[in-house]
Amino acid sequence: MTEERRPFVSARTVAERAGVSRSAVSRTFTDGASVSEETRRKVLEAAGELGYHVNHLARGLRERSNIVCLVVADMTTPIRARLIDVLTRKL
Repeated sequence: MTEERRPFVSARTVAERAGVSRSAVSRTFTDGASVSEETRRKVLEAAGELGYHVNHLARGLRERSNIVCLVVADMTTPIRARLIDVLTRKL
């Protein structure tokens, strides 16, 4: 059995369907943010129809995380392995 893949749905698409601003969609899905009950209802209804869900990874990119990613093609040589070791210890 194959899993059905849904197309990506953006917050902008939800906003257009609900007839609200993009920021209203964001506030609806942010704990403690100010949004009227009517707006919340419209956003949640549109989000449900479209299959929208919050992309927590993208949301996390808005704040400084201090995460560093290293992509290394070949660490089999002693010099490259040592360079990566030194670099990661400095980080």
